[in-house]
Amino acid sequence: MVETAKIITYSAFGFKISSEFFLPELNPIQCEKCELDLIINRQDLSVLWSKNAQTDSYYYVEENYCMIRVPDVGIYKIENGSTISVSPFEGSDDGQIRLYILGTCMGVVLMQRRILPLHGSCIAINGKTYAIVGDSGAGKSTLASAFINKGFSLLTDDVIAVKLSKDNIPIVTPSYPHQKLWQESLNQFGMKSNQFKPIYGRETKFAIPIKDNFFNKPMPLAGIFELIKTEKCEIEILPVKQLERFPILYYNTYRNFMINRFNLIEWHFEYSSKLVSHLNFYRIFRPNSRFTANELVDHILDVINRK
Repeated sequence: MVETAKIITYSAFGFKISSEFFLPELNPIQCEKCELDLIINRQDLSVLWSKNAQTDSYYYVEENYCMIRVPDVGIYKIENGSTISVSPFEGSDDGQIRLYILGTCMGVVLMQRRILPLHGSCIAINGKTYAIVGDSGAGKSTLASAFINKGFSLLTDDVIAVKLSKDNIPIVTPSYPHQKLWQESLNQFGMKSNQFKPIYGRETKFAIPIKDNFFNKPMPLAGIFELIKTEKCEIEILPVKQLERFPILYYNTYRNFMINRFNLIEWHFEYSSKLVSHLNFYRIFRPNSRFTANELVDHILDVINRK
């Protein structure tokens, strides 16, 4: 059964978060009288789910209200971008409960708050941050880890929270100092998997704490790199024309199927329009035949430094 701790306050995604569940990935903070942004609590949601959702459904969605049922894990309810309620199933694992709190649920919280969640990693370079997006397995976290190994800092891995300033400048708010890496990537970086905890249900993917190379302050987003695997032998980085940028943002929005269910198509398009006009977009075609993360770092830095 998932571990329930005394109520602890954490900081992540620019939020002050009070949680009944122990969240070791997040940074705890002192917050005796501060105003909370997000509350995570335990609640029996079984009756509510039976009342609202269809038998074969995994989601129940209304405006600013969402319920999610994960088989063998639990039921989650996210309301108004301010509350996550969790109803763990008997025998559920605490690691997998947290995986959905910090992933899918946090993505929904951001959408409900009208903050764009992108799926990828963000690295700080020369006072700005750059997002790496792409399909699952494209190598986003591995590329981010290669940057970290060369002394650059991570802002977020998996869920990228993109806010807009009063001047419509895109800003990335840091999440928490952890990465997720596959065994193959650990091998390439000379890292021993027995030093890290496997992500529940994915024995060959591991949670990697980022101790010294985590940047914990918001930073302007300067560009987006879409990482694509190819059968070609050479690395290629190409700029993306403006109209081609919209599908990149839609496709790489975290849990993008929620956009329509929340009636956020118009909001997403308007938000994307502002990002398209302010950011540089590139497609990176990387050979699937060899490990290229270290080479990609040099290529990306060349592109950034030429701007």
